[in-house]
Amino acid sequence: MTSIDLGTAPASAFVPGPATPYQGDIARYWDHEARPVNLRLGDVDGLYHHHYGIGDVDHAALGDTDDGEYEKRLIAELHRLESAQTNVLLDHLGPIGNTDTLVDAGCGRGGSMVMAHQRFGCDVEGVTLSAKQAEFANRRARELGIEQSVQARVCNMLDMPFGTGRAAASWNNESSMYVDLQDLFAEHSRVLSVGGRYVTITGCWNPRYGQPSKWVSQINAHFECNIHSRREYMRAMADNRLVPQAVVDLTAATLPYWEARATSSLVTGIEEAFINSYKDGSFQYLLIAADRV
Repeated sequence: MTSIDLGTAPASAFVPGPATPYQGDIARYWDHEARPVNLRLGDVDGLYHHHYGIGDVDHAALGDTDDGEYEKRLIAELHRLESAQTNVLLDHLGPIGNTDTLVDAGCGRGGSMVMAHQRFGCDVEGVTLSAKQAEFANRRARELGIEQSVQARVCNMLDMPFGTGRAAASWNNESSMYVDLQDLFAEHSRVLSVGGRYVTITGCWNPRYGQPSKWVSQINAHFECNIHSRREYMRAMADNRLVPQAVVDLTAATLPYWEARATSSLVTGIEEAFINSYKDGSFQYLLIAADRV
C-alpha cells in the first residue's frame, strides 16, 4: 500500500488545541485513562479496543471457576467478544476494495482500524482528541508493519482534515456520545463519497422509556459523555443525507459480555448501570448502517 492520502497534507507533529473547553476535558480524560479493562484485554492479542462485546459467552472454554487459569481465560473471552463486536461493524460496511480509504472517527487505541486493514487490505485513517491514544495506535501500527496504511491523527471528528467525498466508508464505534449528532453526521456526509457507507454502534436511551433513566445518567457521569436518544440518531441522519439501510438492536447480544465482566477482576463500578438499564429497557445497544445519498 502507498502512504495514506485523503487529499490533505501528511500528518505532522502539530497537535491542534481543543475547539471548546468540553473537548479539552475529553482529551484530558482519555489522555489519562489507563483502565486495566482496556489494556489487559488488548494484551491478549495486541488489538486494543475501547468498546464492549457481543455474543454468547463460551462457558465451556472458561472451565471451572476454581481453576487457577480461570481469570486468564475469562479475560481472553471478554476480548473475543470485543473483537466480535468490531467484526459485526465491519460486516456492515459493504463491499470495500483494497484501494479504498476508511475513516474511524474516535479511533481510540486503534484496534478497529487494524482489524479493518487486515480484512480489506485498504488504508484506514483514525481521529481522536487524545494525543496519547493516537501515539499508542501509531506505535502499534509500526510494530505490525502497517504504518503506511493505518494512521491515527489528533483532531476533532467534527472537523476532520480529509478531502470532501474521499472516504468509501466511515464509522463511530461507541464514540458518538461525545458530540452533537447534527454536526457529526454533517461531517461524515462531507467526507463520504456518494453511495459510501456510514456505520455506528452506540448505546442510546430509549424514547419509549420517556427520559434518560438514572442508570443512563450514571453512565454519562462515569464517562463524561452525553448519551443521545435513538430518535436523535434517526433525525440527524435524515437531516444530513444519510439513509439507514439497517438498524440492528444488539441489546440482548451485549448483556452476556456485561454479566461476565461483572464477575471479573476488571470491574470499574459501572457494570451494574449497564446491566440494569439494558434489562429495564431504558438503554439500547444499536448498530445503524446508513448510505450517503
